[in-house]
Amino acid sequence: MDIADRNDDVPVKLGITGGVGSGKSFVCNYLKEKGLPVVSADELARNAVLPGSPGLEKIVDVFGKEILSSDGTLDRKKLRGIITRDRDKKEKLEQIVHPEVFLQMDRELTLSRKRRDPAIAIEVPLLFETGLEAFFDYVLIVTVDPDIRIQRVMARDQVTREDARALMRIQMPEAEKIQKSDFIINNNGSPDETKRLMDRFYDTFLSLLETRRNFPRAESKPEKADENRLT
Repeated sequence: MDIADRNDDVPVKLGITGGVGSGKSFVCNYLKEKGLPVVSADELARNAVLPGSPGLEKIVDVFGKEILSSDGTLDRKKLRGIITRDRDKKEKLEQIVHPEVFLQMDRELTLSRKRRDPAIAIEVPLLFETGLEAFFDYVLIVTVDPDIRIQRVMARDQVTREDARALMRIQMPEAEKIQKSDFIINNNGSPDETKRLMDRFYDTFLSLLETRRNFPRAESKPEKADENRLT
């Protein structure tokens, strides 16, 4: 059964997370192709700091005007370099951006309810770091070997190996995240291999939605067992 055919009143909330360079966007785009509404917390965060926004004004107050690019937009690469070296600055940035992102997430969920979506996925890179696991019905983590992550971050952000390692160090260790997650997608293989794992996950997820629809008060959350790893 296609997910679009389901008409539950309250959408099931799936959180998608993973360390920097793990391939979360690839997984989310594939789920979109399969018909699952997906919202990116990173995109919400970008909206929260657009030129003229209160969020950007607060960031400039804390970090100074040198954090801006010549066109008045936030220089994300410079900001990332600061927060990977200074934990206090990282926490101040989070205090500015996270509340606005949470508000926008609530708006997205309200829209999802109005559309009568049976489920919605929200990609949140710092899901566990921000204590959002209780907000979601299920959490899926995308994992990949550290060396692969480093190479991806270096290529994507045009940074050194040490800069990539520094960015990884400010996030919760992947092993901790895995223990807290309901589903684990190993993204070490080829795109086709990851898609096959996602197909298996999606079938399982649809079955869970069906169970919740037929038995709305039943506890249908899976145990965090090896069969959920999808590696």
